[in-house]
Amino acid sequence: MDFERLAFVMRRLALEAGERIMEIYEAPDFEVRAKSDASPVTAADEAADALISEGLAEAFPAIALVTEEQAASHGQSVSTFLIVDPLDGTKEFVQRRGDFTVNIAYVEEGIPLRGVVYAPAKGRLFYTLADGRSVEEIGPFDKDHPGETKPIGVSTPDNRGLMVVASKSHRDQATDDYIAQYAVTDMTSAGSSLKFCLVATGEADLYPRLGRTMEWDTAAGDAVLRGAGGEMVRFDDHSAFTYGKPGFENPFFIAYAPGVLLVK
Repeated sequence: MDFERLAFVMRRLALEAGERIMEIYEAPDFEVRAKSDASPVTAADEAADALISEGLAEAFPAIALVTEEQAASHGQSVSTFLIVDPLDGTKEFVQRRGDFTVNIAYVEEGIPLRGVVYAPAKGRLFYTLADGRSVEEIGPFDKDHPGETKPIGVSTPDNRGLMVVASKSHRDQATDDYIAQYAVTDMTSAGSSLKFCLVATGEADLYPRLGRTMEWDTAAGDAVLRGAGGEMVRFDDHSAFTYGKPGFENPFFIAYAPGVLLVK
């Protein structure tokens, strides 16, 4: 894989998709439909999916492509592939809360090596460079010319008072019970893959997810987190978290800054 080209293409496609999403987001009204699993979908999801899929297929025709909006067409699981969630946080989008992201990642042998997470309504853009290090780019963003970036890195956590981030739309009692086992100094909620980015930048130490997610929900954020020195493990046994699983469905997980003393 040509990682220089990959980083450029993923960043550009994320920005282009974000631009299209914002056109629909800022419109007076838009239609919301229910998919077969009862989750919401909008024209923004579909437009961003088509744009990104076409761009990736053109740039990397030999690499398998998995996207949320084309999930029904996925065959057997693969170990090396590009994976896309064109609009993560559709509920946040529909409620116009701004916590939604465009996510594109490259997975090799089950590991998300590169990724981009773009939150167009918040003006935040995170991605991995060709060498795997994660950065946040400072806007305004030019699709064809990357601008100023700053390196990002996870915090050095203090287990006497951790900063925790949890889901805004999928918070439940089991999550609260798990978080209660830690000494927490600050607690925040965020939507979509922004939670990974908050851990990657040191704005949070710990992000537990005790709920159903799919690989396209997590791969890009996981890649950014790993490139910032963070880790992600399965919730049940704290073993390595991998991709290309049957059905692309995730187990519960914990994303965190090394140094957090995880509770089993």
